[in-house]
Amino acid sequence: MLTLHRARLLFTGTGTAGDGTAGDGALEGGTLADGAVLVDGARVAAIGPFGELAGGPAGGSARVREWPGVLVPGLLNRHGTWLLETAYHPDPREGIGDRPLLPERELTDEQRGGSARRGLQRLLAHGATALAGPLHRPAVRTALARSGLRHLPGPDAGPGPLDPLDGRELAEAVHRPLAVGAAADFAVFAAGTVEELAGGGADCLATVLDGRLLYRRR
Repeated sequence: MLTLHRARLLFTGTGTAGDGTAGDGALEGGTLADGAVLVDGARVAAIGPFGELAGGPAGGSARVREWPGVLVPGLLNRHGTWLLETAYHPDPREGIGDRPLLPERELTDEQRGGSARRGLQRLLAHGATALAGPLHRPAVRTALARSGLRHLPGPDAGPGPLDPLDGRELAEAVHRPLAVGAAADFAVFAAGTVEELAGGGADCLATVLDGRLLYRRR
């Protein structure tokens, strides 16, 4: 199935981010106002101005999703080992928030698997499509495999936040640029410019991995 993802601003990750004012379909510094990504299955089929892609032979038959924000490549979280094998991600029913905590006692395999599943969902809710760090626990590896997130075995950066942009520029947090023929991994944030994403804290509206909408803010 073809899906055309339209965003107020598109950043491909292929250059230094501009201010999103590029005109005439130009990708200035890797940014494009009113840009779109055409997804065919799990792959990027085309990238360009929304009007151009929507009016093309493929775009005319595509389902359109419109996002009121900035669409960027999927992000890489570099704290995978700590987040999934050391920290504990509380169940909402516990009433102690949703931030990773150090557990007060050793977790069972079942508890560790549940914690990892919640942590992975929260990573998706921050625009992460990949994480780095060696994983040794079978329950955690199973949770990761089922989540769909991409795994880079190492190295791990130690304790850190769920938000890959926390304390980082966008270019430092991108897993890999958006490109035609590559995997359709990207995220959309509620922001007006790329610069607003630096340092983290922006609300993630959606995360797409292999063309699948795995997270959408309600």
